[in-house]
Amino acid sequence: MASRTSPARPVGAVTRGTTNPNRLRRMDRWIAAAHGPELRRSSDPVAVDLGYGAAPWTAVELLGRLRTAAPATEVVGIEIEPARVTAAKPYERLGLAFRHGGFEVPLPDNRRPALIRAANVLRQYDEGEVAAVWARLCGRLAPGGLLVEGTCDEIGRRHVWVALGVEGPRTVTFATRLGSLERPSDLAERLPKALIHRNVPGEPVHAFLRDFDRAWAAAAPYASLGARQRWIKAVRDLSADWPLADGERRWRQGEVTVNWAALQPRTG
Repeated sequence: MASRTSPARPVGAVTRGTTNPNRLRRMDRWIAAAHGPELRRSSDPVAVDLGYGAAPWTAVELLGRLRTAAPATEVVGIEIEPARVTAAKPYERLGLAFRHGGFEVPLPDNRRPALIRAANVLRQYDEGEVAAVWARLCGRLAPGGLLVEGTCDEIGRRHVWVALGVEGPRTVTFATRLGSLERPSDLAERLPKALIHRNVPGEPVHAFLRDFDRAWAAAAPYASLGARQRWIKAVRDLSADWPLADGERRWRQGEVTVNWAALQPRTG
């Protein structure tokens, strides 16, 4: 992205722009399930794909997936690199548009988005910059809006994201393709910037992944029933000690969502 100081320019820094079709499917499905009711209730259900990258696939896919839950949803892809916006323009259609911008989230007619999805955008930033970016993005949300910010691998097998409302962070979700998982702590490499440097002894996210690995090991006998049953058993046992914010219906998808307060970094 361009200069972070000039008010005439988009706010942020240019990312590598790496993207692939279907990369964000796990995140999209979770958003549709968790935030679909709010999008249906919204009088202006506009969602932003912030920093969609060198190709517009993720914005195109987001529109299709959200409309399964809220048919009136519109999607605006926002990119700070002008050439990427130009390349995306041929994909525009009713309900899908692309604009030049950054963390200021420019929308026409001063619209406020019901959803901002920022995937693989903050990975290049310093940890100390994350809180200010979160606050800025949450400040652009409509009442009842949701910010989803996180990281995934190149083909969408492993994701970790934080969900935030206007009041701040709410939950952290870990999602994976179960057939490719050796142990839950493999997801540590996809922790978002706010947590990735906190995966060290003494930090809550490290303790959570340690306990998850132990529960996964204890659930090894369930592997004969398949990776999904082993995951469900491990997560059910994990729920005895950690405040999970979802249930078995989501666990079956290879997901587990934890209250942010249980994983937030220690201060000092």
